[in-house]
Amino acid sequence: MAAGTRGTLRIAARDEVESLPAWRGAFAGERKDRRYYELIEDTLTRGFAFGYLVVEDSAGVRAVQPYFVLDQDLTTGVAGSAKRIIDAIRSAWPRFLFARTLMVGCAAGEGHLDGDVATQFFTAEALARSLNGVARQLSCALVVLKEFPAKYRAPLRSLTSAGFARIPSMPMTTLALDFKDFDDYLTTKLSAATRGKVRRKLRDAERARPPITMSVVEDVTPFVDEVYPLYLAVFEKSPLQFEKLTKTFLCQIGTRMPDKARFFLWRQDERIIAFGLCTVRGEDLCHEYVGFDYKVALELNLYYRVFRDIIAWTKANGYTQFYSGALNYDPKWHLRQSLYPVDLYVRHTNRLVNVVFGRLLPLLEPTHSDPILPNFANYRELWD
Repeated sequence: MAAGTRGTLRIAARDEVESLPAWRGAFAGERKDRRYYELIEDTLTRGFAFGYLVVEDSAGVRAVQPYFVLDQDLTTGVAGSAKRIIDAIRSAWPRFLFARTLMVGCAAGEGHLDGDVATQFFTAEALARSLNGVARQLSCALVVLKEFPAKYRAPLRSLTSAGFARIPSMPMTTLALDFKDFDDYLTTKLSAATRGKVRRKLRDAERARPPITMSVVEDVTPFVDEVYPLYLAVFEKSPLQFEKLTKTFLCQIGTRMPDKARFFLWRQDERIIAFGLCTVRGEDLCHEYVGFDYKVALELNLYYRVFRDIIAWTKANGYTQFYSGALNYDPKWHLRQSLYPVDLYVRHTNRLVNVVFGRLLPLLEPTHSDPILPNFANYRELWD
């Protein structure tokens, strides 16, 4: 147990945590509540070891914060000449810039602090005081809070005071649905050039024969053998790969979280040619994962067809804010989405090494190598 002046932080196993009221209601106000964390632990097995941190004071458990441990490549996202230098060094020193890492947050998506504002500050202060000790217990050299949205910067300022460096992760994107319908969005939000391009691509998609149809289901299990290869096709093209979902994940998110999971399926005749996994919270919808049949994706302009159909469905069903995952920023910029910053808080467990490491982090952080991100109007929010 690592003790602080106001609270304690200790490692707990899943069977203990499941009995705690603080866990049964954890993250209930988020798209990814405690059921999602349990699902991730049960279905993602690629190099992750999962656990839970219990935050307590004299009155009892205040919060539960999930974590996972993995062997992390610190150069993920590094490109160009720096990447070539690192690859050359690794030819002689394969473990260069790899570290056993304690990551607090979610292995498949953004992280959150649970509870009201007071509880979030309490949890952040406990993490700041005690995470180094927990990391040593787990034989980790590096500690990371993974992809916490910018709304947590105020409580997590205690981590920067404790030697953590805050750097941007690859941001999500968002779009306010403050328009009447998709055509109104094209007319009022996009430039003339982009508007014309999108309409041409959608007309081409409409001419497809057999015609493309879209349906929405909560449970993808009957179709998972068709859907999963489409997900893998997109995953394998991604320049940044972290979590790799399994068939079991896709099947169980609908059965465990039917109130928060939606699958969008696009077909030609009976053949599924694209899918999207979305999660919902209140008036928000987030497009988490996508899959395409690349034999027809470019010809049928499936990217724009998928985007149009999801936005139209989201607007028609009363949602007011759309979110999308990281990467593929060029079309998102032209479609006038805004960046939704998510932060990494990073430190080395050795105080002296951490001083040097903190100066290297701006060279290793993933966003600076993306040429499109600076074009977004709110790009500075990644740092400010």
